[in-house]
Amino acid sequence: MSSKYDKVIDFAIRKGILWQSFEIYGGQAGFYDLGPLGVLLKNNIVELWRNYFVKQHQDFVVEIETPIITPSIVLKASGHEENFTDYAVECLQCHRIYRADHLVEERLGISAEGLSAEELDKLIKENNIRCPICGGVLGNVHKFLLLFQTYIGPYSVSNLAYLRPEAAQGMFINFKRVYELMRRRLPIGIAQIGKVARNEISPRQGPIRLREFTIMEIEFFYDDTNPQCEVLYERCSDERINVLTAELRSRGENRPISVNVVEAFNEKIVLSPWLAYWMCISKKFVNALGVPDEKMYFEEKLPSERAHYSKQTFDQIVIVEKLGKLEVSGHAYRHTYDLERHIAFSKADLYAVKQLKSPKMLKKKIVKYDKNAIINMFGSKAPLIFKALSTMSSEDLAKLVEESKEDFVNVGGVEIPKNILRIETVEENIWIEKFIPHVAEPSFGAERLLYVVLEYAYSEDGNRIVFRVPKQLAPIKVGIATLVDREPLERIAQEIFNTLKKFYYVQYLEGSSIGKKYAQADEIGIPYVITVDYDSISNRSVTIRDRDSRKQIRVPIEDIVKVIDLGLKGENIFALGYPIIEPQTESKEL
Repeated sequence: MSSKYDKVIDFAIRKGILWQSFEIYGGQAGFYDLGPLGVLLKNNIVELWRNYFVKQHQDFVVEIETPIITPSIVLKASGHEENFTDYAVECLQCHRIYRADHLVEERLGISAEGLSAEELDKLIKENNIRCPICGGVLGNVHKFLLLFQTYIGPYSVSNLAYLRPEAAQGMFINFKRVYELMRRRLPIGIAQIGKVARNEISPRQGPIRLREFTIMEIEFFYDDTNPQCEVLYERCSDERINVLTAELRSRGENRPISVNVVEAFNEKIVLSPWLAYWMCISKKFVNALGVPDEKMYFEEKLPSERAHYSKQTFDQIVIVEKLGKLEVSGHAYRHTYDLERHIAFSKADLYAVKQLKSPKMLKKKIVKYDKNAIINMFGSKAPLIFKALSTMSSEDLAKLVEESKEDFVNVGGVEIPKNILRIETVEENIWIEKFIPHVAEPSFGAERLLYVVLEYAYSEDGNRIVFRVPKQLAPIKVGIATLVDREPLERIAQEIFNTLKKFYYVQYLEGSSIGKKYAQADEIGIPYVITVDYDSISNRSVTIRDRDSRKQIRVPIEDIVKVIDLGLKGENIFALGYPIIEPQTESKEL
């Protein structure tokens, strides 16, 4: 008997939603193409995410777009060049390579995330874990860099670049520009939707684990001393989320607890108020994809499992049939890590500023020097000295002088005697303070969400498939059918088709009977089918059939767009006052 996963993938391939990439050459693991319906469905998921995370927060969230190809210095600064790795192990007989922790998890039924190479090696050898294909002995576990490498311009080590593994770094680099555009007001969120690439070791989960996918994420910047997260209390005070905390996991418990979102922050289950807020919005968003609360929870990562940039991370988990649980989003409290690193590597000003309520007395050391003494000492070379001194702030120059153990300091390649530089301590009242904002990040993979929508919408009703996708996500919004394929019904149907395609994606349904046309529409999830019948000739009206209830209403042709619009917005079209036609058995017409 086929599993639901197998049925969903078979359905998706047959209906042109997705299929393996490069299949005429045997395919390539970790890559899937989206067909006509798949593109429409994914676009609708992305647009729904944009609505929940950007449009509804446009007073403090903006969207940008940055390149996929990233100079290596950026990912060195971010720590990915050093830390974005997994552990690989090779079969010594057939030379297939596997991700070591996944192999251990599959064979032993334990969580191996966060284990070291030595620990994985020990588990593999003690439990005689062998190659799942040929049964060969496995070699030693080693680190594998997950970044796809390339070069910018002609081949050169100095032009080394990577395909970005996340969209986040483009947002961190552009923080100051967006901050200035937003009139230096915090909090602000920078959103980005785009392709990323991760050179997975051995992806074997179909469209769930991909080497190239679309990421949707926000880097949300705020002042930790004044987070201004009123929306947490305004919009989430009645919302509950299911949470499996690190503390529960460390005790061996695997049952999530239900907790009020506000209480989750107040009780420090979630450390950042904005992390708690975006978890609340994420729950609502995944609900809108068709996943009920009881099939979803947030799992806190253990310290050994967290990414190098995170102080706290929660994975949003959806229960699926084959894998049991599937991570659909990550929620990381990145605190000040990324901005600090980019400041250190680039020397750029990526600080925010805030007005203090009262001045702060600041003592600082500065350098002063006698310009005439420099002119007398260096003569015609004096301009070079002045130019070198101007490249550093007075405070940085003072630090350089104090740290130098020689009788001179080297400034920009120019040696300047220390005896002409005088350090003084000055006091200054500061009304403006620079600081590095804290960051909360919600991050989603669009293709994983697409699979979740497929699994939760797929249903079987007797001998037919009904794709009960939420109406706003449906790839095709309206089907057009004739009761019988003859004139003038076909002419009227074509007129309606030509009108509606200005507003929606519409499909003209074909089949030997009206029942088969309805079944065709149900199988690809069309929410509403408009049927032209003999009454349409005499009174210019049609029936509109609802996919889920199979009930119909009779509507004047000029009202079709109004009714469909209301239905797609979630209104009950059967409460609009139009005559209702109760469903009849359609199976005889199939």
